[in-house]
Amino acid sequence: MDKKNNFKAVCFGEVLWDVFPSHKKIGGAPLNVALRMNSLGVNTTIISRIGKDEDGDDIVSFLKDQKVSSDSIQVGEDYKTGVVNVMINEKGNASYDIMYPSSWDKITLTQEMIEKVSESDVFIFGSLICRDEVSRSTLFALLDKAKYKVMDANLRAPYYTTEVLIELMSKADFIKLNDEELKKISIELKSPYNSFEQNMKFIAEKTNTKQICVTKGEFGAVLYYNDKFYYNSGYFIKVVDTVGAGDSFLATLIVRLLKGKSPQKSLNYACAVGALVAGQEGANPKFSNTEIKKYMMLEEKKSKK
Repeated sequence: MDKKNNFKAVCFGEVLWDVFPSHKKIGGAPLNVALRMNSLGVNTTIISRIGKDEDGDDIVSFLKDQKVSSDSIQVGEDYKTGVVNVMINEKGNASYDIMYPSSWDKITLTQEMIEKVSESDVFIFGSLICRDEVSRSTLFALLDKAKYKVMDANLRAPYYTTEVLIELMSKADFIKLNDEELKKISIELKSPYNSFEQNMKFIAEKTNTKQICVTKGEFGAVLYYNDKFYYNSGYFIKVVDTVGAGDSFLATLIVRLLKGKSPQKSLNYACAVGALVAGQEGANPKFSNTEIKKYMMLEEKKSKK
């Protein structure tokens, strides 16, 4: 990344272990986003909290290996490092059982955090971190200091309320949803519309947000960016598991947009990365820019035949 594009990002929220039937992997949406941003050359900080236990130590070691700083991850003795039991169905889609309370529910505000967020170019957060009052109050304090706020809805019933959700969306400059979340939120906000695009515009107007992106699984995504719609209909991939695909998509999209790439090109590239992640096991497989471009070209050639 050249110097004019050398910006800083802060991801706030859960770091945890995704426990699958046969193995376990480090995860949590904010951590997945941070890892992908870091792999794209962005100076990324993750703010979270872990327990003083083996799972927590392993997360710190993993971050060091990935060259992501763990300096802003608090360590507490009162609660264990987060664990999520993940079940993958025959289509590769995931369902989650999230342990509560976990250490990441108890992130406490510090002056260092405030400074990190104030100095960053982009601040990424989700709704799951708001299930506990401690982390929620820390998030709201940091939102007041952030320059450009990106919300990944990441709805996990029963851990959100419509009231908190609307408040978070109203504070965001960019909102990322999946198609199910778009439907749920539109219903909860009493939207009079039935079409995809009308509901995106409705949410944008209701929350005073100029930029919304909705992912559609294997069928790509729709980006509403400063009053204009952009579309990508997806890239073919044999799905292995979808864990982390949306996180990598979001990280890639935001980085490309902040680098000044066009909304359409940014969306295409992000959809390709999301598809490649879904085609491999685990949330954070690595790809080079050459591999991503090659995959995009192959798929574009196939679609023209």
